[in-house]
Amino acid sequence: EEALARAFDLVRQINKTPIVVNDSRGFFTSRVIGHFINEGVAMVGEGIEPASVEQAAAQAGYPAKVLSLMDELTLTLPRKIRNESKRAVEEAGGTWPTHPAEAVIDRMVDEFDRPGRSGGAGFYDYDDSGKRTGLWPGLREHFTREGSEIPFRDMQERMLFSEALDTVKLLEEGVLTSVADANIGSIFGIGFPGWTGGVLQYINGYEGGLPGFVARARELAERYGDRFTPPTLLVEKAEKGETFTDAR
Repeated sequence: EEALARAFDLVRQINKTPIVVNDSRGFFTSRVIGHFINEGVAMVGEGIEPASVEQAAAQAGYPAKVLSLMDELTLTLPRKIRNESKRAVEEAGGTWPTHPAEAVIDRMVDEFDRPGRSGGAGFYDYDDSGKRTGLWPGLREHFTREGSEIPFRDMQERMLFSEALDTVKLLEEGVLTSVADANIGSIFGIGFPGWTGGVLQYINGYEGGLPGFVARARELAERYGDRFTPPTLLVEKAEKGETFTDAR
């Protein structure tokens, strides 16, 4: 506790907002933002127009569009993290849940040699000074398919829900112990849309409350995959008429 108190003091001295997260692979922010990025990349792989994916992220309230953010982080970093995480899961006897974004990232790096902004080419093109000039036309050539459009709301909520659902799992796992920390960290740490009040408050304030969120998550799971299946903690809270709040 003394070490934690000193850490809090240090963070405040440098004008940052501290949150407490227990030890886990990816901790909180790095793990959750990966779901946002993966969902945007997966939609490109499904044949959806890349510009529409970027517009969906912008209109959902994200400060950075999803494909441009991926370029900034570099495509090789999430792939390295994925490979290390997969190995750890399999060594522990588990099964790695393959995400559809993985195939897109692998093609971008291995087939097209487009590792991101630092490499001069990614989902976007860049000039010699490193300035972004526009989405790479090859995305439409190699990935976009007619008839692949999905509702714009689905595009937005796939990104929002992917982060919210994993945050609930982090509560279940004990990695997060504070609703307030989750909300604050999501907005200031990884750019979750500020209008929501934070990643867990987004669930609380969703139309129909937690039951409405659970129902919508199940719709998304049926359409886009089991990764949208609501966690047990979320379902139980919805059934009890509860919300995500810190005990007082």
